[in-house]
Amino acid sequence: MNSHDTWRVFVFRLGHRIERDKRVTTHVFLVARAFGAHGAFYSGQRDENIEESVRRVVKNWGGSFSVEYVENWVEKIKWWRKNGGETIHLTMYGLPLDEVIGKIRGSGKDKIVIVGGEKVPRLVYEIADWNVSITSQPHSEVGALSVFLHELYMGSELRREFENAKIKIVPQAKGKKIIRLD
Repeated sequence: MNSHDTWRVFVFRLGHRIERDKRVTTHVFLVARAFGAHGAFYSGQRDENIEESVRRVVKNWGGSFSVEYVENWVEKIKWWRKNGGETIHLTMYGLPLDEVIGKIRGSGKDKIVIVGGEKVPRLVYEIADWNVSITSQPHSEVGALSVFLHELYMGSELRREFENAKIKIVPQAKGKKIIRLD
């Protein structure tokens, strides 16, 4: 049994803005799903189009990934911690990933990975169990999330099979091969 069989991972996208963030937030959720997270939460403006888009991906490509809108992100994070989970905030100002990933992986606690949208409130830095930097340079939250999850799962997410998939890619050196499973 791998250490990550004992905990679950969710991603929390803070401060979604419909007009400005729809593609980035969608990409955060797609990366979260593809790289092994169990689900996602988001705050800011509710966007039912993104929720439906993710539901369609799950329906066709499999898995049980869910997306939930949260009106009060502070209360959700406090609830998460009160119920035994830990919070990891991805920020370029945090501790280097390679210095803390072993402790995060080994904690045995369910994890919520916080990625910002608009300017991240100072409170996030204060209440997070871990402020983690992928690099101390400006970068994308999508890129940071993929690197973090890859390191957290030690690469095992790259070979993950999604249950109940209707579509599957057959790896090819050249060209595309897709099979329908339904």
